[in-house]
Amino acid sequence: MMPPDDRLTLYKNAIRKMKDGDFFISFPDTTIDSHLRDFENDLIELSAWIDQRFREINKLHEISTEISKGSLLSDIIDQIYHAFQEVIPYDRIGCALISDDGKEVITHWVKTNYQERIKLTRGFSAPLAGSSLELILQTQQPRILNDLEEYLADHPKSNSTRLMVAEGAQSSLTCPLVANEKTIGFIFFSSLEKNTYRDIHQKIFVYIAQQVSLLIERARLYQQVYELNHRLADAMALLREQACRDSLTGVYHRGTIMEFLGKNLHAGVRKKKPVSVIMVDVDNFKAISDIYGHIVSDAVLQQVAKTMVHHLRKYDNVGRYGGKEFLIVLDDTDATGAMIVAERIRHAISRLKLGSGDEAFSVTVSMGISTTDNVTSIKNEESLLSEADKALYHAKEEGKNQVVIA
Repeated sequence: MMPPDDRLTLYKNAIRKMKDGDFFISFPDTTIDSHLRDFENDLIELSAWIDQRFREINKLHEISTEISKGSLLSDIIDQIYHAFQEVIPYDRIGCALISDDGKEVITHWVKTNYQERIKLTRGFSAPLAGSSLELILQTQQPRILNDLEEYLADHPKSNSTRLMVAEGAQSSLTCPLVANEKTIGFIFFSSLEKNTYRDIHQKIFVYIAQQVSLLIERARLYQQVYELNHRLADAMALLREQACRDSLTGVYHRGTIMEFLGKNLHAGVRKKKPVSVIMVDVDNFKAISDIYGHIVSDAVLQQVAKTMVHHLRKYDNVGRYGGKEFLIVLDDTDATGAMIVAERIRHAISRLKLGSGDEAFSVTVSMGISTTDNVTSIKNEESLLSEADKALYHAKEEGKNQVVIA
């Protein structure tokens, strides 16, 4: 039987002769009926062949469309993994990209039907110089290995092949990714069966290789920009957070804690829920500084701040209000609840041991509480803080190391 391409040429020539008026076409020495039946069978086979080619081309177009839906590199490779299943057989797909300096090939992505026994994982790298991939890079043509065990026996130093065989892979199709005339990496199709790949599989990939390569290169650049933006966003968030913090104690500085207080007061009025504040003052702080020095007194403030944060809820806030004063803002907390929190913190601070040896000492705090228990009346920041400050003054006057409610 004549190959489809040759038969197609023969029939085209015959049709052209008939169009030119040459109706007397010589046929082999057989009966007309027999020849017509053969001709009909050939046309049926030719039609099936053309239909198959059309379906393959249409499928490759679908693959191109599907792959282009991804943005990040992982998205693109996921699309490739699912899209090629109908046209190229494989149990595993890997994608390796060439490092920026062109010296290494680094595995960026792996997906298999046997995830539990993957040996060649993401992050695996190998020198490009002197490897078999270097030849593929030069020719920019796919390579078929239909017996990986035999290949490993001939190339025992190939660590990547050893890992693939350990996974159970028996044959592979390695396809270069060429974008803008530059090889950027490779896609590896692998099968658990020997003799899986044929020339047609090479041709299928080559048909859309440039588009796939450009999409992967675009995705890699997009991924780099995406990750850079995330790092910048994280850095900006960290800078904003640091800008809101007191450099010594790590709690919020006065401006930020006042912002929290204002927001909580407005929310408390809207939701008809109480808000409480606790004004905290370190007792005898000047004496501590005079006796032990500024380094020790700074350590006192740090330990007091750390203890307060440890004994507060995640949505409560504490800030350094002044030199040795702190302000705690308690959302949805009445005077009774604020007293419980304050006493818990006061006891915890009184148990702290600062300094060392013969110079070890304890520290205490006095606290004043003010609250918006009557949620139908509006208290602004100034009035609430004024009440808490007066309560703190009474705590100091009454002997310190205690809590007073306004």
